[in-house]
Amino acid sequence: MIRPALLLLAVLLPLAAPAQESFTGRRVEVQVYDRTDGRYLRLYHHRGRSYLAGEPGHDYEIHLQSRRGERLLAVTSVDGINVISGQTASTTQGGYVLRPWGSLQVDGWRKSLDEIARFSFTTLPDSYAARTGRPRNVGVIGIAVFEERPAPRPWDGWRGNEPLREESASASAAESRAQHAPSPSLGTGHGTREWSGAEYTAFERASDKPVEVITLWYDSHRKLASQGVIPLPRHEWAPRRPEPFPAGFVPDP
Repeated sequence: MIRPALLLLAVLLPLAAPAQESFTGRRVEVQVYDRTDGRYLRLYHHRGRSYLAGEPGHDYEIHLQSRRGERLLAVTSVDGINVISGQTASTTQGGYVLRPWGSLQVDGWRKSLDEIARFSFTTLPDSYAARTGRPRNVGVIGIAVFEERPAPRPWDGWRGNEPLREESASASAAESRAQHAPSPSLGTGHGTREWSGAEYTAFERASDKPVEVITLWYDSHRKLASQGVIPLPRHEWAPRRPEPFPAGFVPDP
């Protein structure tokens, strides 16, 4: 007698990209917080880069945490634009200064010492960069970190490219440059205005070049999945095709 064999089917699932909620640099830890969902966005590492998936219409913040016992300058850019001045980002511009072991919430485009316009994920054409004629670097967040010269020179009161200090968080200001955007579908818009206090502070850099540059690329979940950065849900792996033998067992009439 030939006994029927019971076959056990092993389904091989694609491995998810390693994910975490923060980028821990040597001097600064960076997290991106979704204000709409009330959660930190996961970071995915793919081919030497770190990515996060944003949701259109959601406001977000960039959270910085110093890992050092001295002040640091964190020059911050979004879509290749300095978040304080609105200029095309350069490491020679102003930014936020973190106090020793301090934290800072970069919550939007700074409009004045008292007000910001929230960062908001939006379509590329509606991004702040695209609307100001600079869509080339949409889809990237940059943090350039500078150390302070041990014996700062006396401050002469000039306010051209001075660092800022946030009143609502333990920090102050800086600047940075970020590039890259191979056809992103998501950008950062100029969102709702809200109060966010800041003041000027003196900071003399120890070097003209940053000691650390942290770069986070972002796009929509679907776009990152199509690029292989984030695994697609199982039902989206491939189009549904007709099967010649779809039933497993004889159904009841």
